[in-house]
Parts: sequence; C-alpha cells; structure tokens
Amino acid sequence: MNQKAELFVDSRCELGEGPFWHTGLNRLFWFDILNQTLLSADASGRVIDRFTFRQPVTAAAVIDDDHLAIASAGALLRFTVSTDTYSEIVPIEADNPGNRTNDSRVHPSGGFWIGTMSRRGDEEPHAGAVYLYRDGALETLFDRITIPNSICFSPDGSIAYFADTPSGMIRQCAVDPASGRITGEWRDFASTKGHRGMPDGAVVDAEGYLWSARWGGSCVVRHAPDGSVDRVIEVPTSHVTCPAFGGEDMKTLYITTAREHMEPEQLAEEPHAGSVFQIRVDVPGTPEPRLAL
Repeated sequence: MNQKAELFVDSRCELGEGPFWHTGLNRLFWFDILNQTLLSADASGRVIDRFTFRQPVTAAAVIDDDHLAIASAGALLRFTVSTDTYSEIVPIEADNPGNRTNDSRVHPSGGFWIGTMSRRGDEEPHAGAVYLYRDGALETLFDRITIPNSICFSPDGSIAYFADTPSGMIRQCAVDPASGRITGEWRDFASTKGHRGMPDGAVVDAEGYLWSARWGGSCVVRHAPDGSVDRVIEVPTSHVTCPAFGGEDMKTLYITTAREHMEPEQLAEEPHAGSVFQIRVDVPGTPEPRLAL
C-alpha cells in the first residue's frame, strides 16, 4: 500500500532532522542541523519557535514541559524553552571538534542513545560512536560508526534498532528494558540495498512496526517486525531524513527532509526540499519517553 505525504511546514531546512512531538507543549519540534537551529510548530503548521545555537544541534530528549536535553556538537545541553537559554549537562567528544552529534533517541526506560559522526560525513569513515546517557553518566555503547541513524526501540524497550547509513542495513539487538543497555548480539533486520535510497532516521509505532526514512529514496518505508516491507509512504522530495508520530491521537506521521547536496536544477524540481511533511496513518505512535537525568 502506497500513500503520499503532504506539506506541513514549508521550512526548507538545509538538513532537517530529529523531529519529535512534545506532548506537554502540543507541538512538533525539529532541527536544521547545518543552520544550528531548533524549530517548532503547532498542529496547524504555524511555526512557534526558532532557536539558534553556537554549534550544530541534531536531536533532543524531553525533560519536562519547559526543558529539553539537546544533543549538540561537543556536549549534551539542558535547554529552557521559555527563556531560550541553555547550560551543559555533560561533554560529548568535546576533545574532537571534527565530530558532531547526529541521530539520537530516548529509550523507553529514559536512557538517551546519542550518535556521533565526522562533520565530513562518509569522507571520514568510522569516526563516530553511539553513547548512552542516563542518571548523570555518559557511556560508550559501540564505536567505529560512519553515519549513525535509525536509532529507535520497540514499545516494550526490549529491542533496539540502528543503521550505519553507508552499510544500507538496519540492524537490531536485544536490550535491557530497564536500562536501555545492550544485552544481545546485533543481527540484520532489513536491507535497503536494491530498494529506494539509504536508511536515515526511523521510529517504531505502537504495534512494533518500524518506519524508515530513506535518504535519496523519496519515501518512508514501514517494516513489519520480521523486516518485510508493509507499506511505502511517498514524499515529494528526494532526501527524506526522519519520521515522528504526533498530534492529539499520535496518528499523524511527520517527516523531515533536506536540501543538502542538491543541485539548483534539482531544487527547481523539488522546491519544498528541506520542509516538513505529514500524513494521517491508521496506527498510532507512542509518546516520547522523558529523559532519566
């Protein structure tokens, strides 16, 4: 079953990423990584916030109704929405200015998986890692990663998903539902090679199906728990970066996109590249867990 997403916010971000629905504020937040900006919009698509940072910002965890933990190049930041102020929670590769954070997501137990990569992308392979932050401590889960993506979890917190984008493979492993720490071996879940695009951000719905954004593929693919393709959501631009569930009933799928690396001719054909799209779906997502500080 194929469906088509429609324009939600004509934001035209250079690299739109990291969307999440904040249930306490009833709005969607997302990032423009390369422009170091966090944006938000209400359910009508009206832009509410546009915050600018000193470094690239890529993903966030909800602390409470007025505070976010933001994965920034060099540090995890505690950000106050109402005052547009922030302070450092913990450094992240602060001694490596050539790296930045990328795809990250909160495990149902409250632990924050945070991916890092080279600012030069796949021109510097294996420069990144994935960390777990919880209860005041940051620990390395695994390293030698090129472009960390597709970090998401089953609703019960027992399975983690991950993709190093250049590999073209989404993988899965068993994790401890109480802590978010890895307890099993990684194994292949779904290959994107020979399909459409490469695996970018992903999210799992309430039924345990994984929705995978495809960079260069103009779509979001819903995978069943066995890895098979259940449906495809068409997106009217090439670089699809990450999906997120939101809205009052959590049945709106929001989709961020990018304009990065697109030539002028391609941008003329895809004028809304970098914007946020939406589509109503028949199965809800689950609210973002709060961070365990």
